Amino acid sequence: MAGLDDVFGDLYANVDAVVLFSPSGSYYERFADVEDLDVIVIGTENAVGAEIFVELPLAFDDIRERIRFGLEGALEQGLIDDGDELVCATRAFSDSTSIDTLSRVRADAESHTGIYDLFVKSRAEPEVVKAVLELAIELGKKGQKGKPVGALFVVGDAGKVMNKSRPLSYNPFEKSHVHVGDPIVNVMLKEFSRLDGAFIISDAGKIVSAYRYLEPSAEGVDIPKGLGARHMAGGAITRDTNSITIVLSESDGLVRAFKAGELILEVDPEAY
Repeated sequence: MAGLDDVFGDLYANVDAVVLFSPSGSYYERFADVEDLDVIVIGTENAVGAEIFVELPLAFDDIRERIRFGLEGALEQGLIDDGDELVCATRAFSDSTSIDTLSRVRADAESHTGIYDLFVKSRAEPEVVKAVLELAIELGKKGQKGKPVGALFVVGDAGKVMNKSRPLSYNPFEKSHVHVGDPIVNVMLKEFSRLDGAFIISDAGKIVSAYRYLEPSAEGVDIPKGLGARHMAGGAITRDTNSITIVLSESDGLVRAFKAGELILEVDPEAY
């Protein structure tokens, strides 16, 4: 009968690198001593002192998110190349104390969304960025009562953003202390999204305002052709403040993000 090495040998055959997600020291050492093998460690911290490391801002409970984010970071840093064959070793079960899952993937630069840049370049707390992104994606998938909607979320540097905008209507969050990510609050945000104006969210996730008209100058802001005023305002406010914006397009249904006046993320909610 074939041994385990014979069965699983194909998994490691002709790979360009092994990617370890938050490995223990002993697990990392088993690979680090293998000659002519690139070992990349990805995690919230470099606890094993790896020479090649990609930092995750969040642990990402979902394995697909964890691997997608980590590989985008590795591509961004030039640690892997488009088309590289990789073995990813990670933890799939919450009660597991060590890596328990292996998968072989091919690095694909064409599937790059910019999600790594979105987290790395934002000063807002990672959990806040994740909550807003997931809210925009859910809105993009379901719409409002079955109809496509557009929405604009400005995250971070809320005081300065408020100074560069004006109210379009009564602010329902003026005296509240609610935060994005709370399921009940997200239901409210979905309802309010059908009306005009931007949502302003603090670095810590507090919803500061809804129905804000952004007033930054659009001069010098370059957005893809075909996008309208919502995207122009979203791009411009990030050039004049230390914020990011996450924009759901009503016309094409894509979710885009801007930082420093530039488009850094574009994703189809249906493919996310």
